[in-house]
Amino acid sequence: MFLPVTKKEMLDRGWEAPDFVMVTGDAYVDHPSFGHAIISRLLESRGYRVAILAQPDWRSSEDFMRFGRPKLGFLVNSGNVDSMVNHYSVFRHRRKTDFYSPGGQAGKRPDRAVIVYCNRIREAYGDVPVIIGGIEASLRRMGHYDYWDDRVRNSILLDSQADLLSYGMGEHSTVEIAEALAAGIDVKDITWIRGTVCRIVDRDFEKNNENDRDLVILPEFSRIKESRETYAESFLIQYRNTDSVTGKRLAEGYGNGVYVVQNPPAQPLTTLELDDVYELPYERAAHPMYDEAGGVPAIKEVKFSLCSTRGCFGGCSFCALTFHQGRRIQSRSKESLLREAEILIADPDFKGYIHDVGGPTANFQKPACKKQLEHGVCTYRDCMYPEVCENITPDHSSYLEILEALRQLPGVKKVFIRSGIRFDYLMADKKDGRRFLNDLCRYHVSGTLKVAPEHISDNVLRRMHKPPRRVFEAFSRAYEEENRRIGKKQYLIPYFISSHPGSRLEDAVQLAVFLKGNGFVPDQVQDFYPTPATLSTCMYYTGIDPVAGEKVYTARDPEEKRLQRALLHFNKPENAQAVREALRLSGHEELIGWGPEALVRPEKGSGGGRPAGGSKKGRKSADRSSGKKRAGTADLNRGRREGRGPGTGNHSRSDNEKSGHKSNLKGKR
Repeated sequence: MFLPVTKKEMLDRGWEAPDFVMVTGDAYVDHPSFGHAIISRLLESRGYRVAILAQPDWRSSEDFMRFGRPKLGFLVNSGNVDSMVNHYSVFRHRRKTDFYSPGGQAGKRPDRAVIVYCNRIREAYGDVPVIIGGIEASLRRMGHYDYWDDRVRNSILLDSQADLLSYGMGEHSTVEIAEALAAGIDVKDITWIRGTVCRIVDRDFEKNNENDRDLVILPEFSRIKESRETYAESFLIQYRNTDSVTGKRLAEGYGNGVYVVQNPPAQPLTTLELDDVYELPYERAAHPMYDEAGGVPAIKEVKFSLCSTRGCFGGCSFCALTFHQGRRIQSRSKESLLREAEILIADPDFKGYIHDVGGPTANFQKPACKKQLEHGVCTYRDCMYPEVCENITPDHSSYLEILEALRQLPGVKKVFIRSGIRFDYLMADKKDGRRFLNDLCRYHVSGTLKVAPEHISDNVLRRMHKPPRRVFEAFSRAYEEENRRIGKKQYLIPYFISSHPGSRLEDAVQLAVFLKGNGFVPDQVQDFYPTPATLSTCMYYTGIDPVAGEKVYTARDPEEKRLQRALLHFNKPENAQAVREALRLSGHEELIGWGPEALVRPEKGSGGGRPAGGSKKGRKSADRSSGKKRAGTADLNRGRREGRGPGTGNHSRSDNEKSGHKSNLKGKR
């Protein structure tokens, strides 16, 4: 049974009022891939009465009074995606669809949904407790750079007028908040709960806490707003305090004795707790009130998928997982996953295919090393960058067992892996890596495997905190060899990002030459999107890599971003002029021409006529006679060995959106 969405449904249950009203910017989908479903079902399991107010009319406060005043408070989130990312492309163009709304219809939530919803609640009920959470609140919990306003904004706790902010995944903190409110504690006195951010007014706050070694005073908001260097300094402190073991309490001053105080992160869920969360009595469907509109598109991607883990120690600069889920892996038991799989199999719409088994990174199934369990993650070292840490014990054994058990279930035809695979972790596993690659190719891929090298220039990969180019090339060879060994023709679809901090035109040319030399034809290209609380966004705004302590080049000019993007789509006729311009500006005019190495043809009437033979047929013959091979994923080193263009001798992935590139398997020009 779905939770009540109308006052009548609430009264039919015999409730005079709910304990909590869950306000969300998404349509109501009762499935564990949706944050509002997890938190509301978890509270229900603890005896609390929760009503769902999904995509309310924010133009007045009337809809927020649908259930009356809740006994304990409102829980507010923007949905599974930050509302600004949901609404706008990286070029700030308004999106025409909303994956999380009925029928995919846009316009069902406001910009900056958390702030707008909270202000309407205040209009309706004044001092009712308001707790904000979810991705939009979590990643904006302290002063932050906002790409859409192109300025540093306050903590969302202040702008929303909420009482508390629950950051991260929220199960532990939300239950503790509920227990405190139910015990009669005033919401303004709930300042101690891990995984929360609160507002404290105390002109002597710093003096009163000067001996607290577990408290770090961040630079004042006025300073990070005025100085990009100070902003980078503050961000780095926050970046190094995201672990539940090593993280300290942080305080950011706003003047007049006002402080936004972030308590240390909540403890990760244990395997038993995670199993319990995913086995709550979800309907595993969108609410039937959306049937007439065609349902909610987002459920289609996850309905027959299994989430096996949380957390990620990959540490990609452009990803906010470090701030939201943390670097420690939390995994479900094989038994719990098999029980959930049985539920999927029993669904009348199940066709025999489990679409995914994974999490943020599919093959991260255990903590990176034993040290993390007792001492937490390293504060000053990454697990996977610049190389896989020597203390990591790569282990695919439990994942292999889970996948094999799922394959053997009656009614299952195939189990896909569509979550990201960290190929550097796979290559580092000397015990089970080869076996995992074999099973991956044999059982869990159907034609193509998506991987995320993100770039091929080591200059850019360094800023992304991604493995060097040579690691991707080694994996590509291993993948090709394994498929050849088992008699399958399967290919890689690598994802790339253009205009990431550190990427100059020269780096974009390297990537274009790589794509041309290896036969990859990009389907779509994604410019770097500066979303809140990522290391890359800090670089984009400040021009500083705070971890390396170095200045970093950032393409902020729309014209340069356009040229870098065009280079990745060098094959499109409409980009020809931009590609020629980019090649001239970067000093690579040799890549304009008719030869097999060229990225683009000369302009008509430029004097760069056709080669001898002139016709397209003649050019194809010339290409063949030169020995050029239109590769799929084969021989990724070839372009560099032959000395093609830039990158010669260089031994070098929402929710963040990435670009997709498909292999040019048929030799399409």
